[in-house]
Amino acid sequence: MSTQESYPIDVEAIRADFPILDRTVGGDVTTPGESSEDTEPLVYLDNGATSQTPRPVVEAIVDYYYGYNANVHRGIHQLSQEASVAYEEAHDRVAEFINAEGREEIVFTKNTTESMNLVAYAWGLEELGPGDSVITTQMEHHASLVTWQQICKRTGAEIRFIEVDENGRLDMDHAAELIDESTEMVSLVHVSNTLGTVNPVAEITEMAHDVGAYAFVDGAQAVPTRPVDVAAIDADFYAFSGHKMLGPTGIGVLYGKEAILESMQPYLYGGDMIRKVTYEDSTWEDLPWKFEAGTPNIAQAVGLHAAIDYLDDIGMANVQAHEELLAEYAYDRLSDHDDVEIYGPPGDDRGGLVAFNVDGVHAHDLSSILNDYAVAIRAGDHCTQPLHDTLGTAASARASFYIYNTREEIDALVEAVDSARQLFG
Repeated sequence: MSTQESYPIDVEAIRADFPILDRTVGGDVTTPGESSEDTEPLVYLDNGATSQTPRPVVEAIVDYYYGYNANVHRGIHQLSQEASVAYEEAHDRVAEFINAEGREEIVFTKNTTESMNLVAYAWGLEELGPGDSVITTQMEHHASLVTWQQICKRTGAEIRFIEVDENGRLDMDHAAELIDESTEMVSLVHVSNTLGTVNPVAEITEMAHDVGAYAFVDGAQAVPTRPVDVAAIDADFYAFSGHKMLGPTGIGVLYGKEAILESMQPYLYGGDMIRKVTYEDSTWEDLPWKFEAGTPNIAQAVGLHAAIDYLDDIGMANVQAHEELLAEYAYDRLSDHDDVEIYGPPGDDRGGLVAFNVDGVHAHDLSSILNDYAVAIRAGDHCTQPLHDTLGTAASARASFYIYNTREEIDALVEAVDSARQLFG
């Protein structure tokens, strides 16, 4: 059976675009990108943290640096104009990808965390106060949980958490209880980076709007892996990162409804975000530039544009189908062992990751042993410490999948887990 027949996408052709997948790991680390003897072919299953980057994305970044490297919105010369066009077109491409109205609703940041902080500081500090509430969930990434927690401490607002049920899903009855007339913001993750849960974000957004509140969706694990339509979700804000979707590090996206962004004050001040400056006062540039102070991440924006083109060529519905296939396969393989506890919904009802623990083996030890077999996974609390407390464990191992992963690599994961089990008795 060919790769094309056994998967929703042509994994073999895709893997050819990722030179890093041809390297080996293990043994004693010498210099970056090189290992000593006794190495094995890399099995990269840490895509929830950072995906790998294909040749076309790297080439687009190189083309920028070799061909038209210049600052944007500052020069009359040709290179600056070419760079400005490419940077602005990257906004347009992102808007098209998530079905936003236009570039005015797309703000480039460093990552999802900065997008979250931008809204929390620029909107939250101005709008929240005693008697108000921010509703979030028990499965939030620290980027959301800690940010809103600290903003509520500063403003006197109350933060409340929608509970997670025994199946790793949000308790919607509890959500309905918490979201009330005091609520000003509901902030939730689209796909949990620990449980793999795909949350009903459109439904919860509607609940927020019914009481006059805004809704913020953390899409860091969603946009890379499935079609996302911000108009259909109707969230007021939506954030994600380029480095989890084949793009470079250092670029994130904040989508915001234009009218809301217009009403907000800038988060950072400086060059490129101003229209007129006097010694007495300043006025701001149009959207989205008023939120992009200073020299922006131009090369990263070019890379993000190329990454979106790459994913669109595959088709996001196909990306989602491949992820779900691998997640279900991994869930089933790991579930065959009675001493493995898997967190979150069943394998046919989750995003492309599986977090688990093996009885008697700490997640950090497991990850270390798997590294000896060249299998790269994440181990720890995955920036969800309170959720792990709720689950009754300090840490978990997490395997997360993407377009270049295969069933054979999941088999290698399970075999390495078996070796760890034997080592620890």
